[in-house]
Amino acid sequence: MTYLSFPRQHARTQRFTLGVPRAFAVAPPEPGGAGRVAFVRARAGSGSPDGGGGAEHLLWVLDVPAGGSAADVPAERVAADPVALLGGADEELPPEERARRERSREGSAGIVAFAADRAVETAAFALSGRLFTAGLVPGAGGARELAVPGPVIDPRPSPDGRRIAYAARGALRVVAADGSGDRVVAEPDGDQVTWGLAEFVAAEEMGRSRGYWWSPDSTALLAARVDESPVQRWWIAEPAHPNRAPVEVAYPAAGTPNAEVSLSLFRLGDGAQEGDGADAAGRADRVDVVWDRARYPYLAAVHWSAGGPPLLLVQARDQREQRYLEVDTATGATSTLAVEEDRIWLDLFPGVPVRTPEGALVRITDEDGVRVLKVGDRTLTGPELHVRAVLDAGGAGAPGDPGVLVTASAGAAAGEPEIGEVHVYRVGASGAERVSTEPGVHGAVRSGELTVLTSVALDRPGALTRVLRGGTPVAEIASLADTPSLTARPRLLEAGERRIPTAVLLPTGYRESDGLLPVLLDPYGGPHGQRVYASHNAHLVSQWFADQGFAVIVADGRGTPGRSPEWEKSIAGDFAGVSVADQVEALEALSGYFPLDLDRVAIRGWSYGGYLAALAALRRPDVFHAAVVGAPVTDLRLYDTHYTERYLGHPDERPEVYDANAVVTSAGLQDAKEPARPMMVIHGLADDNVLVAHSLRLSTELLAAGRPHEVLPLSGVTHMTPQEQVAENLLLLQVDFLQRSLGLD
Repeated sequence: MTYLSFPRQHARTQRFTLGVPRAFAVAPPEPGGAGRVAFVRARAGSGSPDGGGGAEHLLWVLDVPAGGSAADVPAERVAADPVALLGGADEELPPEERARRERSREGSAGIVAFAADRAVETAAFALSGRLFTAGLVPGAGGARELAVPGPVIDPRPSPDGRRIAYAARGALRVVAADGSGDRVVAEPDGDQVTWGLAEFVAAEEMGRSRGYWWSPDSTALLAARVDESPVQRWWIAEPAHPNRAPVEVAYPAAGTPNAEVSLSLFRLGDGAQEGDGADAAGRADRVDVVWDRARYPYLAAVHWSAGGPPLLLVQARDQREQRYLEVDTATGATSTLAVEEDRIWLDLFPGVPVRTPEGALVRITDEDGVRVLKVGDRTLTGPELHVRAVLDAGGAGAPGDPGVLVTASAGAAAGEPEIGEVHVYRVGASGAERVSTEPGVHGAVRSGELTVLTSVALDRPGALTRVLRGGTPVAEIASLADTPSLTARPRLLEAGERRIPTAVLLPTGYRESDGLLPVLLDPYGGPHGQRVYASHNAHLVSQWFADQGFAVIVADGRGTPGRSPEWEKSIAGDFAGVSVADQVEALEALSGYFPLDLDRVAIRGWSYGGYLAALAALRRPDVFHAAVVGAPVTDLRLYDTHYTERYLGHPDERPEVYDANAVVTSAGLQDAKEPARPMMVIHGLADDNVLVAHSLRLSTELLAAGRPHEVLPLSGVTHMTPQEQVAENLLLLQVDFLQRSLGLD
């Protein structure tokens, strides 16, 4: 076996994610009956050096026998192999699919996502812009292509499995599962209009990657119409290829117009005969959904289940007010089920809104400083839990008991902190029952009595995936992920008066006689970016940096998720001051307990972490002596509406807040202090999320101020860095820069 260095192994395994099962769909079995779990997984834990040979994901099925006795052996089988379906040809992604994957940070190949019908008997997925379906029950006959107009984006079977809806060239279309009767449901009425796709801010910031939803009886579709004509245009060029035209992107920067998003319901009929539910021209009957879009322009979430009429969650642009609406499917009128207001901002949460089978509205909200689960008018959790997401509201308990499955962290009333842990709970009328038992980070997918529980822990690499019937494990889904060539040894603790969640990593084999160590802070440090997890693999890169001779500190300061609403909202209007202050507090608090050389302190980060690293080196050079600044947002007026305005307000109304929080303003470097500290600035030239303009403006101002810095432009690289050689060499070049800048070489 060829030995791979950790940087090469980390890159080739796509951060040890290849071979890990994910994207589970669970068939709802009869009590005690046979079950079925569909999922995707790469065929191996690492790809070949050219990016193939194991990196592509296949669609798999695990058959869970009835009863689940020790003599029953669950069997895995391949339902669809992309190599076979494409005849060995390389996958070619349409621009729309490439954008979808960028928004979800998906860097893998093959069948990376699929959708299934209610019974999990039929799956639909796209490869190279072509539509494929696969039978998931034993003996179904394998996968096949349906000949439809493309390129196909986001195909989804109807709940009854009889039809497939998909987006193509701006239209929403539907075809029978046997490939017959393909037709347009909704067609764009302009060059900048699409049906059935999520707009940029929905996919990037709201967690809504979908643009259409099937009715539970499979006879209708709710579809989003997105008009991007009001959105300003920017252009992303490829300087390494001057013969290529720049790519035009619609980017809604803070303070500028968003895309206009509306919603319509299309009745397709029951499918008994061709033309059901359509007019003489073959178009589906249309009912426009009506709400106050001027006051609530953001369509944050949509849910439609057998529990009742469709649910919408709509937000005001300042995100201080939102409404849960119910849609009258006959008229398109909406009525309000709940209103939420917050003087700072309102967060969005995965999995909500949703209904219980009895029709009750399930949501997560903040009450008296506690993030709680509400079902109808009842609050089912208290300060002992900090609820993070709803996984399933289908109910698995006594009649009338919602039995909602959630993930949560320990809340303020839970006693001793479980630093970095996230658990799965079943919450019902009688209270919350923990489903995951071992320390670590857990997630789940449930249908009926079957639950797929995924767990990671500090004391072992990789993920463990178990299938539970009720609360009893009956099967495991194998992980094919490679084992890391090093062992992460983080110590998780709370630092400083604010009890900042922190991980500290020292070089493997470090002894007290080795003396003080140069320090590397390795944070993300901002919204949506928790880094301190009770997970081994989450700390692998930090451990590798530690093994290069550093004491590495990862601190989740105020603004990061998982602790309390107050903690997250402490950064309102003040990214810069709060985020830097908490990194300094963690560093100073730990200096009395760990061998830290405070005369040699560096910081590195990517995205918000890159922004934080630049701020730290410029505003606190008395503490930080060097910085690696990756893909930073340096001028917050150039970042998107939904994210930036949530935290800092509208730039036309609060220009002084934007200036105070910027690394670079029109007047130059903001609040930079002496002495000047060296920076390595890294940015992908193809980044359509944080445009390279941020780093170019930073470099211009650093040069004008005579401040030392290096710029590393990454040709063809987006906000992700999935390319193997790029990902590997980025780690090596950062270590070289840090050693030179701190005088360690």
